[in-house]
Amino acid sequence: MPRDTLTRDQIVHTAVELLDAEGLEGLNMRTLGKRLGSAATAVYWHVTNKDNLVLLAADHVWRELILPDPNPAGWRTAAATMATDLYRMFTRHPWLVQAFTAHVLYGEGKSRHDDRSLAVYEAAGFTCDQADQAAAAVFTYVLGNAAGAAATASLTRKLTAGGATAEKHLQDAMSQAQEIAMRYPRLRTRLQTPAATDYAAAPDQTFEFGLQALLDGLERQLSSADHNHGVPKLTDPR
Repeated sequence: MPRDTLTRDQIVHTAVELLDAEGLEGLNMRTLGKRLGSAATAVYWHVTNKDNLVLLAADHVWRELILPDPNPAGWRTAAATMATDLYRMFTRHPWLVQAFTAHVLYGEGKSRHDDRSLAVYEAAGFTCDQADQAAAAVFTYVLGNAAGAAATASLTRKLTAGGATAEKHLQDAMSQAQEIAMRYPRLRTRLQTPAATDYAAAPDQTFEFGLQALLDGLERQLSSADHNHGVPKLTDPR
């Protein structure tokens, strides 16, 4: 594709597809150019460098998110909807979790999401600072859970590229992990149950369980404030 027929939107859309397939480590201008049917040099007429491309791709996928209306009566439903949708977005695009460790991510899409998240908690009754804390707590919880999916995606790519040798290394590592785990009573009990699959697997609905527990805590803060005719007090972990 000649330089003058390329658009930034085409480049970013194709970059997202490449990132979904190959992760951050698989993104380079030469591979992207091949997918676009263009020389790598033509891409540089529209994006500054790889870091700029990651930033644009990240902001593109942030625009996929659902943004419910803030509603004092339904703030918890709105918060859960946003958190669940964010988690699904991270698992659709696991490279984005990786990007948080190496890039400062910003843009219209992310700002639009962050602003609505704060609006949900402010509508619930939290003060400005407390809404910041609540939104950050939920976001950190979601990102931490999505890290598992990102790690699985990265491992899958390595296994695919490494073939039988990589698969054997994984099986050996899992066998050693289970052997160590069997020395501990609670882990041994879980590994010996009929429903057990592998040592590293998380129980079903773990994300939903933790999210509801986190929102329970935030709701209790609001209920306590209403009872005392004050504002909710979020405990400083320090």
